Amino acid sequence: MARRTIRGESRSRQLTFGSRFSPRVAGSNRGTTARAGGPLRVAGFFAGIGGLERGLAESGHHAVTLCEFDTGAQAVLRERFPGVKLLGDVRGVEALPDCDLVAAGFPCQDLSQAGRTAGIGGKRSGLVQEVFRLIGLAKSPPEWILLENVPFMLQLERGRAMTYLVEQLETLGYRWAYRVIDAHSLGLPQRRRRVVVLAARTADPRDVLLVDSDGEDRALSSEGARFCGFYWTEGVRGLGWAIEAVPTLKGGSTIGIPSPPAIWDMSSGLIGTPSLRDSERLQGFPAGWTEPTSRVPGFRDSFRWKLVGNAVNVRMSEWLGRRLLQPGTYDDSADFPLSRDETWPDAAWGGSGVAHRADVTEWVKSRRKQLRLSEFLLDELKPLSIRASSGFLERTTQGSLRFPKGFLDAVRAHALRIEEDAAARGATR
Repeated sequence: MARRTIRGESRSRQLTFGSRFSPRVAGSNRGTTARAGGPLRVAGFFAGIGGLERGLAESGHHAVTLCEFDTGAQAVLRERFPGVKLLGDVRGVEALPDCDLVAAGFPCQDLSQAGRTAGIGGKRSGLVQEVFRLIGLAKSPPEWILLENVPFMLQLERGRAMTYLVEQLETLGYRWAYRVIDAHSLGLPQRRRRVVVLAARTADPRDVLLVDSDGEDRALSSEGARFCGFYWTEGVRGLGWAIEAVPTLKGGSTIGIPSPPAIWDMSSGLIGTPSLRDSERLQGFPAGWTEPTSRVPGFRDSFRWKLVGNAVNVRMSEWLGRRLLQPGTYDDSADFPLSRDETWPDAAWGGSGVAHRADVTEWVKSRRKQLRLSEFLLDELKPLSIRASSGFLERTTQGSLRFPKGFLDAVRAHALRIEEDAAARGATR
C-alpha cells in the first residue's frame, strides 16, 4: 500500500476512509476528557497467565472474571487470582459479566510474522470476534475495551486486522486509540513491541494511551555493556540484537520445545540462555509465577516457556492501569488525518469513521531505571549446546547479515569450549 504524506494539509480537514471504514458513531472526535476515577472491574478474555490482569491489579483494578482455554494457564489463573470466576472456551460464553473494562490479549498466531500469517480471519486470531459478540449482546456495555497483539498486524494483509478492529469498535459505539509500545521503555531489559488498542464509550482513550510519549529511545549503548541478547534460532534474515537486553521472548514450538533467546557474556565468552524464572521476571511476573502448572496431569514443564513467551508484559499493563486511574491530557496539535491509501502507522486514533495519525513514539516516559540485563538476571546462564551453536553459525553463512565485530568468533570459541568440556567429561568416565 502506498504511503502518502499529508502533513501540509489543514489539520481541520477530516478525511473519511470510505472502504476502510464508514461513519457510524455520532459526536466529536475529542469525546469526553478521561477523568480520574476509581478502580475498574475487569473481565479478562484470552487471559493466558494473567499479564494484563496482573498489571491492572498492581495499579489498583481487580478482575471479576477470567476466560482462558489452555489447561496449564488455567492452573496459573486459579492460584494467582483466587476467588475470581474462571471460564473456559470463549465460544461457549453466553453473556458478558458486569464489568467496567474488557481486556483481551487475543491470540497472535495468525497475525505474527513468525506464525501462520492467516490474518484476522484465521482460526486463532479470529476468535477476537467472540469478544465483540459478547459486548454487542450486553445490556450495559463496559466503558472500556483493551486489546493487545503483535505489531505485524499493521502490515499483514495491508493492515486488514486493524481495519477490522476499528470497524467493530465503531459499530459498538466506541472511540478508539492505538499505539505500538516497547515494554523495554518501562525498565525491563527486554525489547518487546506490542500494539495496544484502547477504546471508550464516553471518555477519551487518547488521554490514557497516547500520553507519556518519550521522544528518546533509551536503549542502552554498547559502551560498558557486558551482555548482548540475540536469537540463536535465526541468523539468516534476522538476529534480534539487543544490548544489555534480550529480544522479544517467544512462545516456542507447539510441541513444547522452548526457544529462549541467547545471551553473549562478553566478559567470560559464555553464550547461554536465561532461566525460566528469569524469563518470568523479564515479563514482569514474580519468579515462579507459572509453577502451578506442575499440578496439572500430563503438563510438561517445558510448556511453561510457551505460556511465558505468549504473555502480556505486566509492566506495560501496570502503566496503563495507572493512567486509567489518573489520565493525562493528550495534545493532538501535531496530529493529522490519515488518507485512504496510507498504511496504518504505529499510533493513531479515531471515531465516527475518521482516523488521525498520532504524533507519539513507542517509548513511554517512565521514572523507572533502565536496568541492564547483566544486573537484572538472578540465575546463571545455561550454556548454549554444541548443536545449537553450530546450527546458528551455519545459518549465518546462508544470508547477508552483518554481525557485530568479534561476535561470530565468540560463538565459535564457545562451541569449541563446550565440545572440549564434553570430551573431557567423557574421558574421565
